[in-house]
This record gives sequence, structure tokens and C-alpha cells, in this order.
Amino acid sequence: MATLHLRNVPPEVIARLEVIAVAERSSVSAVAVRELDMLSRRADNARLLNKLPDTDVSTDVLLTHLDAGRDER
Repeated sequence: MATLHLRNVPPEVIARLEVIAVAERSSVSAVAVRELDMLSRRADNARLLNKLPDTDVSTDVLLTHLDAGRDER
């Protein structure tokens, strides 16, 4: 596993990570790695979306149906 050293981390970010770590009985490093893992997964989104089949349904049609479904609630 690689090691990542972060510089110039604002004190308020460290303070928030410490609060989360204490609440989870974890370390700041573990919390930071978990958060970076979740954030970095966004890089896969475009690739995954491009793999989906083209359904020839326009965004306007989707939004119209979505809004109608919400109105029914």
C-alpha cells in the first residue's frame, strides 16, 4: 500500500477530521483514507455512464416523468 503525505491541510479540516475520528473511535488517517476513497470513486462515474446502453429517451422526457411522479406524492 502506498503512503500519502498531505501538506498545507487547513487546521479547521484537521479539527473536523479529529471530531469524526473520535466519534468513530478511529484515527484521523483512517477517516481521511475512507473519505478520499469515497471521493475518488467519482472518477469512475463517466466511464460507467458511457457503458450504459443508449435508450433514445431524452432528458426532457425523463424529467417530465420524474416531476409527475413527485407531484403524485
